[in-house]
Parts: sequence; structure tokens; C-alpha cells
Amino acid sequence: PKDPSGSPSAASIKINKEVANAFVKRQKRSSLYFEYYKSPMEQMHERCENYPPCDYLSDQIGFSMAYNRFFG
Repeated sequence: PKDPSGSPSAASIKINKEVANAFVKRQKRSSLYFEYYKSPMEQMHERCENYPPCDYLSDQIGFSMAYNRFFG
């Protein structure tokens, strides 16, 4: 069935489940632990990013040197 405009209607466009799954891949989560856990390095990056002087300096001299200067 076609619309008066000549394009196929939405009801005539169907694909099977396997073809649809080839386009959309859902990421499966094995555990809630991994969803909420952040690595120590990621926590350090966030701490530095949230402190403007550290964030600015990390762009200039690198993250590790900037972090050590402000936090350690």
C-alpha cells in the first residue's frame, strides 16, 4: 500500500528481529557493581577536572604532573 505521495506506508515497512538486532546492539550489564564503580585513575581525573587550576595546568604540563602539584 502506497500513500498518495508515492512513498510506502509505515505499515508496509517491516523487518524481522534478526535484521533489526544487527543494527541495534544493546550493551548487557553483568552486574550493578560495575555500573557504579569508578577506577582510581578516573576518580583522580574527575577531581582534577573539577578544580579549575588543576584542569588548566593539566592542559599545559600533563595530567599526572598537575595532579601531583595540587593533590599530591
